Amino acid sequence: MGIKPSYIKSMGTALLEQHAGSFNGSFDDNKKVVQEITTIESKMIRNRVAGYITRKVNTTQHRK
Repeated sequence: MGIKPSYIKSMGTALLEQHAGSFNGSFDDNKKVVQEITTIESKMIRNRVAGYITRKVNTTQHRK
């Protein structure tokens, strides 16, 4: 999809720092977690944040 806006990155990074154990490599699971722990009403924003988190989790797993 290209470059992510800074507000997506900042929300995703903050959620990863606060709730690191809640996220895994599955987009669908992360989407549900983001919906439960935030008040994001927009489905598009929620999915973009969940996608960013999923990508971050998957890339850090491959580096280990």
